[in-house]
Amino acid sequence: MPPRRPARDPAAPRLAAADPAPAPDVLGEDIQRFLTHLRDERRASPHTVAAYGRDLEQLRGSVQRRLGRGVSTAELGLSELRGWLGERSREVGAATLARKVAATRAFFRWVVRARSLPRDPAALLATPKVRRKLPRHLDADAAAELMTAPLRAPARDPFTRARDACWLELLYGSGLRVSELTALDLDDVSLARDELRVLGKGRKERVVPFGAPARAALEAWLVAREGLPRRAAGDERALFLTAAGRRLGVRRVQSLVRRYGVLGAGRGDVHPHALRHSCATHLLEGGADLRVIQELLGHATLATTQRYTHVSLERLLAVYDRAHPLARGRG
Repeated sequence: MPPRRPARDPAAPRLAAADPAPAPDVLGEDIQRFLTHLRDERRASPHTVAAYGRDLEQLRGSVQRRLGRGVSTAELGLSELRGWLGERSREVGAATLARKVAATRAFFRWVVRARSLPRDPAALLATPKVRRKLPRHLDADAAAELMTAPLRAPARDPFTRARDACWLELLYGSGLRVSELTALDLDDVSLARDELRVLGKGRKERVVPFGAPARAALEAWLVAREGLPRRAAGDERALFLTAAGRRLGVRRVQSLVRRYGVLGAGRGDVHPHALRHSCATHLLEGGADLRVIQELLGHATLATTQRYTHVSLERLLAVYDRAHPLARGRG
C-alpha cells in the first residue's frame, strides 16, 4: 500500500495561488522613447511634443481599457487605430482629429524604423478633410494705427511705451512668430545690417530683415532698457524684459496685442499671428515674390505660405491688366 500523506494541520497558513504577472506595457515605453526622439533628435517644438504625447497616451489608454492589460505596440492593427479614432471623432473637431492621425502616423513610422516592426498599420489611416480658415489680418491703415497705440496708451511709463512699440514693429514689420519674438536675445540684433537672427520651428535659424521704423523703435528701446535697474538671473541677455527684469513672455505679449488692438484699430480680435499674417498680405499686395515671403516667415514649404497669404481682388486685377495680352489690348 502506498504511504499515507500526513494530515494537514488546519492551523497552517494556506498558500494563495500566485497572480499572473501583469503584461508589460511595451506601447507606453515606445511612446516615451518616440517623444524623446521628437524632442532631442527632430527638435520638434514643445507644443508638438506635448500634443503628440497626449494623443498617443489616449490611444494607449483606449486599447488598455478594451483589453484589460498592458499592450505591445506590435499588437495594434488598423482596426484598433480606427476604433480609437472613431471614439474620438464624436468628441473633437476635424482639425484635432487630423492631428491625432498625424501623431499616430509619425509614431508608427518611427517604430518601424527603430524596432523593425514588420508592418505599419497607421499607413492606411485616412486624414479627415479640414477646412482651413485664413487668419484675420489688418488693412494697412489699421496696422499703422496699431503701431502707434503704445505711444498713445494712457498710464504707460516711458519704459513700457518704448518696449511695446518696439516689439509691435518687429511682429508686423518682420512677420515674427510671438515665440520667436520673446526668444530674441541682444546678440540676435544687428543694427549695422538691420537684421535679426531668429530661431524658428524645429530650431531652424534664419536671418530676418527689419525696416526703418523698427530700427528707430529698437534704438529707442535699447536706450530705455539700459535704464532698467535690475535683471533676473538667466534673463540678462533677453532683448525684451519686464519691469522686474524678467524675459517678456508669450502670454503677456498676446494680452498686450489685444489691448492695443482695441486702442489702435478698434478691434478686440487682434492677436500676434494676425500681425504676422498682415505682414505677409501687405508684402504680397505690394508686389513681393511668394518665395521671398516664404523665406521671411520661415515656412518649410511654399504651400504653407500660400495658406497664410491671400491676394486681394484689386491686386489680382492689377496683375491681370498688366500681364494678359487681351487686357493690354483694351482701350
